[in-house]
Amino acid sequence: MASSDITLEAVPSIGEVSPEDWDACANPGKALNEKACNGHGAGTSSALPGDSLGLSRPAYNPFVSHAFLSAAEKSGSATIRTGWAARHLVAKLDGRVAGVVPCYLKSHSQGEYVFDRGWADAYERAGGRYYPKLQVSVPFTPATGPRLLVRDGVDRDQIREALASGLVALCGVSKASSVHVTFAREDEWNLLAEHGFLQRTDQQFHWHNLGFASFDDFLSTLNSRHRKSIKRERRDALAAGITIHWLTGKDITEDAWDAFFGFYMETGSRKWGRPYLTREFFSLIGETMSQDVLLVMARRSGRWIAGAINFIGSDTLFGRNWGAVEHHPFLHFEVCYYQAIDFAIKHGLTHVEAGAQGEHKIARGYLPRTTHSAHFIADPGLRRAIDDYLKRERAYVAEAGRELAELGPFRKGADEAP
Repeated sequence: MASSDITLEAVPSIGEVSPEDWDACANPGKALNEKACNGHGAGTSSALPGDSLGLSRPAYNPFVSHAFLSAAEKSGSATIRTGWAARHLVAKLDGRVAGVVPCYLKSHSQGEYVFDRGWADAYERAGGRYYPKLQVSVPFTPATGPRLLVRDGVDRDQIREALASGLVALCGVSKASSVHVTFAREDEWNLLAEHGFLQRTDQQFHWHNLGFASFDDFLSTLNSRHRKSIKRERRDALAAGITIHWLTGKDITEDAWDAFFGFYMETGSRKWGRPYLTREFFSLIGETMSQDVLLVMARRSGRWIAGAINFIGSDTLFGRNWGAVEHHPFLHFEVCYYQAIDFAIKHGLTHVEAGAQGEHKIARGYLPRTTHSAHFIADPGLRRAIDDYLKRERAYVAEAGRELAELGPFRKGADEAP
């Protein structure tokens, strides 16, 4: 198969690619599974019979789906106006879409969760122009997932090589300073390094399901101090007559979205100044992918008072945004962390990713896990400076991860009986 058979183009909207073609690249296993089920696949990551941890399920990442990315664009959340101008890279083989990359031409570094503002400041002080830059990511979403998306039935390595080379070429054509592939999978991280991308690491805190039958089963693996602390936090979180509700699929009404958006705006405005997602975004995902959404909502005295939005993958529950209009001790931990663990156990999911940062998650059973990003820097001088910095940063991240893992709440000896 000659490389000349592959053509590359950058499109200014995900609407330029059909949902069928995009999703065949983004989540090929799920697309084939749903086709086999005559289009009636639930998409909720329910475990297959006899597969309590879902190890046989086709891989599915909701964030790279056409529905999610289209909602971000159509809602006005990720657009030219907000500094996220789509430049999605599309590879075609004999005229058929064979691979895609979610990519944006950006005029700032907001909403990315991998911080390069210091690089931009240094380059601009030296007389350079850092923006625009190309960002390969899911807008406003610090969750690891595939970035070089290739459909089944083609030479996967060949298409991924073409996409990686295409990003470097797109950088030049766009007159961008750089390309940043964030929250990539490790195999993609290594592939991009072969194409001149610099390697960066960071860490998040994830929970891992060891085949637990219940939340109490998970608690039995913790040392006495942390086990008692979590039980107390869960009890105190609901002490004011608060009840917790899981909403997914058709249970998520527009009234529920209204309530959640109020939480999101109230908390997001305090944390970031201007929340990224519009109200329309939530309605759109409610229309197109509600079976992949879990709202954990807290209710008191007949009204919703707090909530967290999660997205359901084939083996992972991804916690995203949280907010509240009433503040109660430990309610944040209950809604965001403990309920996520409970849901994952009940639905046979192997991991919970609870978003960026937060060393306080360690005491609640979430341990450090390395995240990966790759950065192509066009200017040789800036590249050398960043390369030197990243070598030292990677060493620091690795050592910090080892030290933090030692702080985990799990039992370490026979004298720590449950």
